Amino acid sequence: MSSNSVRHRGGGKEKAPATTPPQNRDAKPNGSVDGALDKMPQVVKSEWDYKLAGVIITALAFVTRFWGIGHPNEVVFDEVHFGKFASYYLQRTYFFDVHPPFGKLLFALMGWFVGYDGHFHFDNIGDSYIANKVPYVAFRAMPALLGALTVPTVFMIMWESGYTLPAAIVAASLVLFDNAHIGQTRLILLDATLVYAMSLSVLSYVKFYKMRHEPFSRKWWKWLLLTGVALSCVISTKYVGVFTFFTVGSAVAIDLWGLFDVDRPQGALSLPDFGKHFAARVIGLIVVPFLIYLFWFQVHFAILTRSGPGDDFMTPAFQETLSDNIMSAQSTGVNYYDSISMKHKETKTYLHSHAERYPLRYDDGRVSSQGQQVTGYPFNDTNNYWQIMPQKVIDPMDTTENEPVKNLDFVKLRHLVTDTYLMSHDVASPYYPTNQEFSTTDLESANGDRFNDTLFQVMIENGKTRQDLKSVSGHFKLIHAPSRVAMWTHTSPLPDWAFKQAEINGNKNLQQSSNIWYVDEIPSIPADSPRLVKEERKVKSMPFLAKYFELQRAIFFHNNALTSSHPYASQPVQWPFLLRGVSFWTQNDTRQQIYFLGNPIGWWLASSLLAVFAGIIGADQLSQRRGVDSLDERTRSRLYNSTGFFFLCWAAHYLPFYLMGRQLFLHHYLPAHLASALVTGALLEFIFNLDPEGLDSNFIAESTGRSPSKSSSKKGAGPAVGVEGNQIDRTGKRVVVPAKQRMGSMVGLWAASGGVLAVVLFGWYWFLPLTYGKPGLSAEQVIARKWLAYDLHFAK
Repeated sequence: MSSNSVRHRGGGKEKAPATTPPQNRDAKPNGSVDGALDKMPQVVKSEWDYKLAGVIITALAFVTRFWGIGHPNEVVFDEVHFGKFASYYLQRTYFFDVHPPFGKLLFALMGWFVGYDGHFHFDNIGDSYIANKVPYVAFRAMPALLGALTVPTVFMIMWESGYTLPAAIVAASLVLFDNAHIGQTRLILLDATLVYAMSLSVLSYVKFYKMRHEPFSRKWWKWLLLTGVALSCVISTKYVGVFTFFTVGSAVAIDLWGLFDVDRPQGALSLPDFGKHFAARVIGLIVVPFLIYLFWFQVHFAILTRSGPGDDFMTPAFQETLSDNIMSAQSTGVNYYDSISMKHKETKTYLHSHAERYPLRYDDGRVSSQGQQVTGYPFNDTNNYWQIMPQKVIDPMDTTENEPVKNLDFVKLRHLVTDTYLMSHDVASPYYPTNQEFSTTDLESANGDRFNDTLFQVMIENGKTRQDLKSVSGHFKLIHAPSRVAMWTHTSPLPDWAFKQAEINGNKNLQQSSNIWYVDEIPSIPADSPRLVKEERKVKSMPFLAKYFELQRAIFFHNNALTSSHPYASQPVQWPFLLRGVSFWTQNDTRQQIYFLGNPIGWWLASSLLAVFAGIIGADQLSQRRGVDSLDERTRSRLYNSTGFFFLCWAAHYLPFYLMGRQLFLHHYLPAHLASALVTGALLEFIFNLDPEGLDSNFIAESTGRSPSKSSSKKGAGPAVGVEGNQIDRTGKRVVVPAKQRMGSMVGLWAASGGVLAVVLFGWYWFLPLTYGKPGLSAEQVIARKWLAYDLHFAK
């Protein structure tokens, strides 16, 4: 089993024995294993083999990511989104997306480098890049570059963590020859940026933790701040980057807990010293990342100064900060007695009514009021027109008080075609028993016993007191005065008795953002009215934080709203077993297709060893409870701290998806898969009982005056089983493992690693046509690749 001896680099500099907390090793007391080893003569090891392997792995990463990157020369899958966003940046046109701006800004930067003007908007999958003169290879080169650099970063994580060369090669190769990582990094998508930043965060933290013996030194600060920068890049690309923050944050919390211990072997830290450690980590891992994260939003707002397709997601106040905003330019003040049509902001349906009535009973047996139906209708129609009246109205033909409608005014709405008044009352709506029904009533009732039921308050979003209501730009909630419910609609259509139109009801949750309406048009205004004369509009300013918080609210609302079904969506339980993929692109003439799928052999191996790791930890805990201690402290420390940190990284990037209700796809597992590759490499070394940095046993025998001998088997007194070449038993005596035994373990590890690489290479090559989109496959070849009933095209 693996352990934590010491490898020495050029110059004799010590390499730290472990990379992660919880165990604090600021000093090595003489009675400990580390302390015993520190007293021994040491051997300087050359690392040319690691360097050579790193160069080869990096070269292969670039080949696998860049080979044939120009194929296909058409828009593929979600390139319709992220290519479009790059074009909007280059045209400075405001757009809305549920992801932070960093990854999209990188695409825009690449387009700017090659002189692209953003004229193509990536509207449809299959649109030709060649015909539209789009530098798509340059766009794809950016994620391919980051994807290629991810592979040596994984190798460096294993190297810096002190693992043997075979273990480092296996971990890196599981990413190098993974079809999902390759496929996702060859297209204009965000995941290459996310995964690379995540791997850099882990590597930087490993380097920082190794400097724990030199706190507040220049290198200590360098790696602390670089960890923070990498973390900021993760969360500035996608909000799931918070999982990487949790991973690093958990390790930092455990480390700080160890520093806080008054019984530390090297002496207790004073509270002021502990405060310095705590403050440094807060600054480096929270404050700096957050400021960088805000900086990208500042860049986002600074670039996007023109009105665009994202306007509808923002408030009128925000839209007034954009030039060429049609909504603000076309807005007109709304006066009492105007005829208006009202539109729901989210569903774009009109407030509508017609002479038909609600049925006596609904399908669930509930009784309705049988009042006139009020519905949402998606098309322009005369039944969409309402006259807005003051609350004191007696005669609808009295138009003498032609005054503006203001924020917080109480109004009545008269339906023009049926000459009835909008109302709500304490009757359950058709679909929502907890919400109130909306209906209409006649003039006599509106001025009599139903006066209050027909009274509504206009509440302009973020409006000032007595602010004028304007068409198009004036977003407001219409609140029923007596019951304080907001007029609301949704997308589920009513049955045939309502012509499958949308339900309008009273929502008791006044704060819900989907309660927003606006006046779409005012047809009653004469064409020559001075009210239609527009003054030249000036672009207004808005504080950065106000714009940032408004955008955050919109992002999180729409992220949570991504709950609709998708033919290629999948559940987290399917991801580790690679049960299905995603069809990215097909071409019927050539029978070519790109199907997003990982390397099944690599995924199944990594998932299996995750379960093995959990089993080993469970068995070790149970055996310790029964007084059986089969692992020495260094081996256990490495297993729990280093491999355990990788396992924590996997769990933190995987398990939270079970709590999400939004659409999920296989690509969401890529960060967790990278972590599982690290666990696989580390556990493979552990299984072969190798000390990755152990010294040659013959040298130890000479330096200690002992001959190599086998460890004692006496329970509780013999050496622990895991420190080959340089073992310390439980009584503090040093025991030497023969060089022959260690050589055999190393040969076994290399053989196992070679076997793993062989089967992983086979899996990569077998599914290569689906990853690179060529060559086209016959029906028989497609069927041969449907290992788990993957929904591949051209199987007939």
